[in-house]
Amino acid sequence: MKPRFASDIRGNPREHDVDLPRITMSGPDVMYPEEQQQMSLVCARLTRDANAKAVLLIGRDGQPIADAGDVEELDVTSLSSLTAGNVAATGGISKILREKDFSSQFHEGEKTNIHITLVGGRAILLVLFDERSSLGLVRLRVRKSSDEMVRLFDQVAKKAASKSQPSILTEITDSDIDNLFND
Repeated sequence: MKPRFASDIRGNPREHDVDLPRITMSGPDVMYPEEQQQMSLVCARLTRDANAKAVLLIGRDGQPIADAGDVEELDVTSLSSLTAGNVAATGGISKILREKDFSSQFHEGEKTNIHITLVGGRAILLVLFDERSSLGLVRLRVRKSSDEMVRLFDQVAKKAASKSQPSILTEITDSDIDNLFND
């Protein structure tokens, strides 16, 4: 099945019948279609196994990477940005306390609980859940999914490094530049 990209279906998500979660990648990071699909599958499996309402994978810059579950009614972009801000603020607190990073956070609401985890220093995993699940189950399932995501990020980094091309500027000589400006 061909992966669906968030930019393809964000306009009206109800118009599309999609089995895979929506995915996108932004910023300087590279994400190949195979790894995007695998990341989406990890999010979907985590949603199912943790009995979560929704799962979002977010870049440290606040850009959504992947999501799964009941996200149609969510403003994924705003939630992603605010979550990244929350993680950054918590990082500031950890520095004041001379701690490394707080690797996870938990927020308890009346109807919805939030579990936030750093994934290999590269991304943020946000799990929304309610009374149908428990913090213990979410933490257990997040640990396994985070390990899979770290492996996928490592795989992408290796693939990007092996496919990197030399800069076109290295092929331009001084005589090429002289010829360009000579009439």
